[in-house]
Amino acid sequence: MDKEITVLRLGGGGWISLPDFVAVEEPLEIRLGEKSVALTMRTPGHDEDLAAGFLFSEGVLHSPSQVKRIFPCGKANTIRVELEDGVVVDWKRLERHFYRTSSCGVCGKASLEALSVVGVKEIPREGFKISKEIICEMPLRLRAEQEVFDKTGGLHAAALFSREGKLISCREDVGRHNAVDKLLGAQFLEGRTPLSDVVLFLSGRTSFELMQKAVVAGIPMVVAVGAPSSLAVDLAKQFHVTLLGFTRDKRFNIYHGEERVS
Repeated sequence: MDKEITVLRLGGGGWISLPDFVAVEEPLEIRLGEKSVALTMRTPGHDEDLAAGFLFSEGVLHSPSQVKRIFPCGKANTIRVELEDGVVVDWKRLERHFYRTSSCGVCGKASLEALSVVGVKEIPREGFKISKEIICEMPLRLRAEQEVFDKTGGLHAAALFSREGKLISCREDVGRHNAVDKLLGAQFLEGRTPLSDVVLFLSGRTSFELMQKAVVAGIPMVVAVGAPSSLAVDLAKQFHVTLLGFTRDKRFNIYHGEERVS
């Protein structure tokens, strides 16, 4: 989603006034039943997927059968998730959340221990392999799908690719974590998780949080245009996720899991 504005641009002949577009950023409150569990700044659209992806990647939801319905409610920019009767919620997993900025993800983390991925197993080392040529094509294939980015230059993108290089799904958002939550939430609600046969491609850097979301979803490979953080590398090694960075101009770095690249 974008919004048209007027800007002043300095050119060779001086200042000129012309129309431009910016990415829309608005708050979204995520409620689990009556309780508010997160407030994030996001680009409107796919809000149901965003809420589901957030709860799934945080380990609160494990199956789409736990969800009764997801719907906008009450005041504007509020999404509510209602669970089926008998579903037990580990509220402690949500204690570290309330406000998430579009730039940095979840803020106010009490400790590294609070981020531990509980009950998630190491990704199997066998069964997934992809060629370096297909990996090198991914940035251009994703870029061709970034319609709003073309107009605004202000959105992050996340995409899922098959091992054959087919683009399965793509989401854009002002927040990189929101883009991933929207992407994973749609797959979760359709019953396609764990995602053991796909690549998660990121248009920016790979943070610990984004790697955690990939681990929870069972994704064997994360490829990014930007650099990973040290904690993202540590998590990739712990759960044996293949992690690539600086994937552009027909080259990339492998930080872990080179055996999955043929």
